[in-house]
Amino acid sequence: MNIDFLEVAALELDDAFAYYEYQQQNLGYQFTYEVWNTIERIKYYPKAWHSFSHNTRRCLVKNFPYGVIYQAKENNSILIVAIMNLHRKPSYWVDRLK
Repeated sequence: MNIDFLEVAALELDDAFAYYEYQQQNLGYQFTYEVWNTIERIKYYPKAWHSFSHNTRRCLVKNFPYGVIYQAKENNSILIVAIMNLHRKPSYWVDRLK
């Protein structure tokens, strides 16, 4: 199964990594590890999490206030739409789908 990121989602991951790494050494790496574990769970169970729209879902990241917003595509791939900080406006990422 292919995993693709919207460019802005990849930037969100980079920004969150930098923030956590600035807060405490190696915390950024722990965050990234948990995000990739979340993506692995999505890969194996793409329809298991809360649906936000017809084909967009969110899976929470363990130990951090983030969720991975994604779409399971018909071609057996996953599109990561956002690495969402749960303290932000909940639907800030919706315009990315247009």
